[in-house]
Amino acid sequence: MIKRIRYYIFLRDVALLAVTAFGGPQAHLAMMLDVMVKKRNYLSEEELIELNALCQILPGPTSTQTITAIGYRIGGAGLAYLTLLVWMMPAVTIMTMAGVLFSYFNEFGIPLTFTKFIQPMAVGVVSFAAYRISLKVVKTSTGVIIMVVSGIASYFVRSPWVFPIILIIAGMITGFIYKARQPLEEKNGMKIDWRNFILWAGVFVFVAVLGGITKFLPVLLFENFYRNGSLIFGGGQVLIPMLYTEFVDFKHYLSGEEFLSGFSIVQALPGPVFSFSSYIGALSMREAGIFGEIIGGVLAALGIFLPGTLLIFFIIKFWDNLKKYRLVRASLEGINAASSGMVVAAAILLFQPLPDSIATYVITFGTFCLLVFTKIPTPFIILTGLLAGLLF
Repeated sequence: MIKRIRYYIFLRDVALLAVTAFGGPQAHLAMMLDVMVKKRNYLSEEELIELNALCQILPGPTSTQTITAIGYRIGGAGLAYLTLLVWMMPAVTIMTMAGVLFSYFNEFGIPLTFTKFIQPMAVGVVSFAAYRISLKVVKTSTGVIIMVVSGIASYFVRSPWVFPIILIIAGMITGFIYKARQPLEEKNGMKIDWRNFILWAGVFVFVAVLGGITKFLPVLLFENFYRNGSLIFGGGQVLIPMLYTEFVDFKHYLSGEEFLSGFSIVQALPGPVFSFSSYIGALSMREAGIFGEIIGGVLAALGIFLPGTLLIFFIIKFWDNLKKYRLVRASLEGINAASSGMVVAAAILLFQPLPDSIATYVITFGTFCLLVFTKIPTPFIILTGLLAGLLF
């Protein structure tokens, strides 16, 4: 009974994050630190940062994998799947409906200018996450160097493969440098359960073959998004150019204007940026009517979220045993430092497309200062910006 109550409270916290966590993976991490660590003590700050770094090494939506992994830590696979469902449902539902209703948006001229305040606010939230995480995990001169180099590389090398490469190299550097400093721990042996990996690979091959044979659009859509979810490193911002190339330039399922309008909508929503896929899935099935559009949105969401979930379930089962090896424990400092640099680079990259105006600088810096010097909750700040955008 006590476990059920604890699970209910946890899922309620996940639901709250799902409707208030604006700003992408880095901002999500900052809010998870507040809710999951400080408020509820589900895990330590170091454990959360380790999980987040582990998820960045794997393909798929980082914040979704992180919060799902927390659910797995607390209540096993059953709670983890419920966590995934609760986390993705609000944004996926809204983005699917946005795809269904897009023609009506054009007809009635509904503007999207209400996002103008929350976008610089989101950059302020990401900047705060970079500041906070860097203070916590960068403890040596080697860590500082890794953080700086990681940030520079993440900024200038615009490839999804740069993220896992940086993390692996950073981990190897501190692993070999600081291995001798780590205490020996008794190892219980490590048994690897390959079932989730085999399931991930099996689905990958099966839907590719089935889609190639049948040419059935729902199957092709699921395969497209499952493949993208299996190959994308670096979060939602990396997802956008890949989806544009495939669904606008190559397959012409939607226009560039429709794509950009949907992207504006998802920027105004809390929760995972990967929910943008359900919008594309819905528009890709528009010729099948409203029911077909809903099916398209659901299949796209399942396709984009499922591979990353299966992969994190595969890794997390032996992660605790893997950490008992001194080389692995020593590598975590490099991985965490590199992750900090990536968050710094993300803040800069997200700031650049914003309007070059005094208001942008004031809102961004003001949000950062509010988070550093006050205890005003992040959701309240973001919702205030959203209301201001609607009023003005």
